Amino acid sequence: MKKIFLLLLLLSLMVSCKTAAGKSSDTKQSVSVTEQEDDMNYYFKANGNEPFWGIKIGKDKTVFTSLIKGMESLTFDSVTAIPAMDANVKMYNLSNDKASATVTIQQLDCQDSMSGAVSPYSAKVEIKNNSDLQPKKLAGCGKYITDYRLHDIWVLEELNGFKVFVTDFQKEFPRIEINAAENQFSGFGGCNSITGQIFFEKDILRFTKVVSTLMACAPGNKESEFLKTLQSSTTYSIENNRLTLSNPSGKLIVFKKVD
Repeated sequence: MKKIFLLLLLLSLMVSCKTAAGKSSDTKQSVSVTEQEDDMNYYFKANGNEPFWGIKIGKDKTVFTSLIKGMESLTFDSVTAIPAMDANVKMYNLSNDKASATVTIQQLDCQDSMSGAVSPYSAKVEIKNNSDLQPKKLAGCGKYITDYRLHDIWVLEELNGFKVFVTDFQKEFPRIEINAAENQFSGFGGCNSITGQIFFEKDILRFTKVVSTLMACAPGNKESEFLKTLQSSTTYSIENNRLTLSNPSGKLIVFKKVD
């Protein structure tokens, strides 16, 4: 009888553990999905310490949160950034019926004062309630959130306005695989393997620090044209499973998404 009781107790504990593990897994998955959905609404995030504060800038709204009394959570309509003429600095002047703020973002390595983590941008916020005489001045670090839709494998379909064919390259079409979380890409240029980094700021997308292997290519191979054009792109759009790269001169490259 005791053996049966112990066996039943053991089975009960095993079921409880599996259920708890399942709930934990579901919770983590739910948090991950929520974070991704949140990133869809905002393109820049920053935070700072002493006092703790954070800001999220999106196309429609900008949200400021902090431990400052009276400024725990403030939402502003987003505005167009005012760029500096001689540096990668952008300023946002925000206001609502309760408060006003000036946010300045500069491309400058910034180290978190508590964690030591380094971010590619510094952020300064001057914020005050309408009843305050002087704004509170805050400093912190931030980063742009790379469009999660870029995180995929893309195969070349058009180059400089013309449809490409396998015969333009060596056996197969050029392709790139973008890692949006790491701002890196790798792939095949049409003859050689390629790797590089991406620079992303809101609607700006550039492919930089491109490195390729040094295998000799057959005459007529358009790899060099592809790589040169890839690095001259500055903006992008995604529609109908196509990634289109452009610059001020017009459309340059069209990729097709592949599974």
